Amino acid sequence: MANLPGPKIVTELPGPKASAVLEESRAYEPRCMSDQQPLVWDHAEDVWITDVDGNVFLDFSSGVLVTNVGHCHPKYVEAIRDQAGKLYNCYDFPTGPRAQLARKLVEMSAPQLTKAFILTTGSEAVEASLKMVRRASDGYEILGFGGAFHGRTYGAMSAGGNEGVRRGFGPVVPGMLRAPFPYCYRCPLGHEPEGCSMPCLDTLDYTVKTQGNGQLAGVITESYQGGAGSIIPPPGWYERLEEWRRDRGLYLILDEVQSSFGRTGKMFAYEHWGLEPDAVTLGKGLSSGVPCAAVLATEELLGGLSPGELSSTAGGNPLSAAAALASIEIIESEKLVENADQRGKKLEEAFHAMSSAPRVGDVRGMGLVWGLEMVGDKDSKTPSPEAAMRVVSEAFKRGLALIAPIGMYGNVVRIAPPLTIGPEALEVGISVLSEAVSMA
Repeated sequence: MANLPGPKIVTELPGPKASAVLEESRAYEPRCMSDQQPLVWDHAEDVWITDVDGNVFLDFSSGVLVTNVGHCHPKYVEAIRDQAGKLYNCYDFPTGPRAQLARKLVEMSAPQLTKAFILTTGSEAVEASLKMVRRASDGYEILGFGGAFHGRTYGAMSAGGNEGVRRGFGPVVPGMLRAPFPYCYRCPLGHEPEGCSMPCLDTLDYTVKTQGNGQLAGVITESYQGGAGSIIPPPGWYERLEEWRRDRGLYLILDEVQSSFGRTGKMFAYEHWGLEPDAVTLGKGLSSGVPCAAVLATEELLGGLSPGELSSTAGGNPLSAAAALASIEIIESEKLVENADQRGKKLEEAFHAMSSAPRVGDVRGMGLVWGLEMVGDKDSKTPSPEAAMRVVSEAFKRGLALIAPIGMYGNVVRIAPPLTIGPEALEVGISVLSEAVSMA
């Protein structure tokens, strides 16, 4: 199946078997999950998805930036099968796979990151990193940024900056401050990107003074804002943020749950900017499918924690650890980071060509994660979630799988194929996407 020249649609969409599954899902599952196209997955290989009716789709979602090594890579499947036949849970008792994974993560990361705490989900990793910073500091306040998404558990949700994630859930965890993030296409301060001196950074001290209690401990930020619409800071922003926080003796948590393990064309996104974070949260592409997450942290950040103060029932279980080790080995041996960088240049070229379409307001991305921001018209920049949904829907009809639109206004089409994608499949996806964009 991996050698297919393109998608193959053999039934109406959704097909009869998919319709039966969807009916069962509506009857017995809550509607609190994301609202995706009616694609009922049956199996997948590399970048190709086959639904329960035999329709074949090209995957431009990676299961929301998870399957970096593609679907069901033979070496990945073999590692999981082998470990499942030995041991897959033992709580906090040490195992070879967990220790090997921790060592591998430390050895492949920046030199100041000397320990790896293995967990299960990205939200759990963010929660742990917040606890580490609060314990290590004399303060407790955390500075985050508007538009950020760090997870849906209460600490992670509170550190984030998106009303849609918090709405209706009552008071959030106190001590969380928020400053503007450089969403240059829609500057929260009303500036134009041309010649901008990044005044959003000049607001940091004002934010702390007006929102805080003089107890600032650290800063948390995504390497790029994923859920807010694949928003990437302008050149120089991160370098200035690093200088600001170091001058004030603050810890830096870099949320790389989405961006790590090659997604941006570097193994870790912090490599693009020369950052030296005190903690890096990992997930999604760390294990390419089997749930696994981690916090990479400095000795200073972890030194005040005693045995048992941070723990997880399933964190670092041998099955997840074996999956993560296999995923990393595949990424390294098959040079998938380099592939992401190379294919990303092709996507950049294609998307800038698409930017002339009347409903495409902005194009942004790096490596194999991109966002097309859809608007009512280019002059007003009025967000058009309807146009974004049409792109996703038209792509689906033509056999291209995209996740539901993202962004603060629900008007951004996210593109994130597996890092294994080759030039032929990429061209197929670009062609289908271009046609879908033209119909928005």
